[in-house]
Amino acid sequence: MHTLNRVCLTVCTRCRPPEFTSPDEERPGYKLAAAILRRVQRHAALPLAIHMRGARCMSQCKRPCVVALSAPAKFTLLFGDLSAGTDAHAVITLAQQYAESSDGLVPRAERPAPLRAGILGRIAPLGFAGDIIDPAFAFPPNPTKGHFP
Repeated sequence: MHTLNRVCLTVCTRCRPPEFTSPDEERPGYKLAAAILRRVQRHAALPLAIHMRGARCMSQCKRPCVVALSAPAKFTLLFGDLSAGTDAHAVITLAQQYAESSDGLVPRAERPAPLRAGILGRIAPLGFAGDIIDPAFAFPPNPTKGHFP
């Protein structure tokens, strides 16, 4: 297990199905954010290492509800298709797994069930040069070490 690094959990508070017309506070994204916040606050004494924030839109409207995990020098993970009523605990569990990981990648089989599918993206951290980065599209081709990409 790695040292817990503080991670940022971003939750889209405006996520909703297309036909939804109720006020913002009744949107599924808002309810998911509220449920996660309640759980995080309840466990504030534990070493959760979570910094949480709500985003008024994460531009993933076809895949509500949406959350993202990010931290310095780690992959950013973006997930959708989450349920406001049932997935708050799973999101917090994944955030903890993410905090414990060295690079932000949590293997699919180890993620809580609601987060094994629904991954919308994994974005490499700036400066990452592993196999996932295709060097054929790097410009300039030989950047100075320590600068991006």
